[in-house]
Amino acid sequence: MSSVSPFHGLSAFPPTPADINGRVNAEALCRLLGPLCDAGVASIGLLGSTGIYAYLTREERLRAVEAAVECVNGRIPLVVGAGALRTDHAVDLARDAEAAGADALLLAPVSYTPLTQEEAYQHFLAVAKATRLPLCIYNNPGTTHFTFGCELLQRLSDIETIRAVKMPLPADGDLRGELARLREKADLAIGYSGDWGAAEALSSGADAWYSVIGGLLPRTALALTRAAMAGSGGEARRLDGLLQPLWEVFKAHGSIRVVYMLAEHLLDVRAELPRPLLPLGPADRQRVLDIARPLIVLERQSLL
Repeated sequence: MSSVSPFHGLSAFPPTPADINGRVNAEALCRLLGPLCDAGVASIGLLGSTGIYAYLTREERLRAVEAAVECVNGRIPLVVGAGALRTDHAVDLARDAEAAGADALLLAPVSYTPLTQEEAYQHFLAVAKATRLPLCIYNNPGTTHFTFGCELLQRLSDIETIRAVKMPLPADGDLRGELARLREKADLAIGYSGDWGAAEALSSGADAWYSVIGGLLPRTALALTRAAMAGSGGEARRLDGLLQPLWEVFKAHGSIRVVYMLAEHLLDVRAELPRPLLPLGPADRQRVLDIARPLIVLERQSLL
């Protein structure tokens, strides 16, 4: 297990290559993880939303964790998603991840019947008690339809192993204000997803960027992260500007559809979207490829 904090800096979230039946391709997954290790990302977010955790069986999720642990071999901390509808299932997944060698957990309050704040608290408490791994709260109301109140985050931060929160971009755009409110209430490392807001979030004082594009273009994402966190606003804006066309197609089509297509067409890693998700049509696919190809060239040539 790595001793490096997984909740600061760039956390890269790669796709999980799997076939149409949801069987994980361990060899293909390792081909995606190798460049992340070589780039030196702060952590790898395995089985996040981009990693299709919600669509995989317990057995396939364990296959992915075991393959990643073997491939990474302690070089980079692995943060493994353990979200599930039932608390006992989430506990099982958390224990599986710990036994396989994960470094930390990422937990979303997955729900069908909307959860109350108390139900979410008890769910997180049960999972936190089940392992010794540090845990990051996954606040993703766009998929879970659950919103964490500040009081709930404060209560959760009092649990010893809950160390961080992965936040969505604020609807009002007030990152500095939100960070100040969260830090006043909860003793947690605060990071953000929503790649198009990463430069501003990090420049505003966020501790981490939980990045979709970092799973495919780790050197580019790492350069942006370092510039923003170092206060080099001009360089951060330059890099963010290079990525703006990609952010636009992320917003238009959903980042998961875009990165799965790019993994196959540009990185030669076949990764099927789980049904009922469908791949991009020919015209949209060509547009995305045209946008991404020069970024891939820059990534490979380290011309940043």
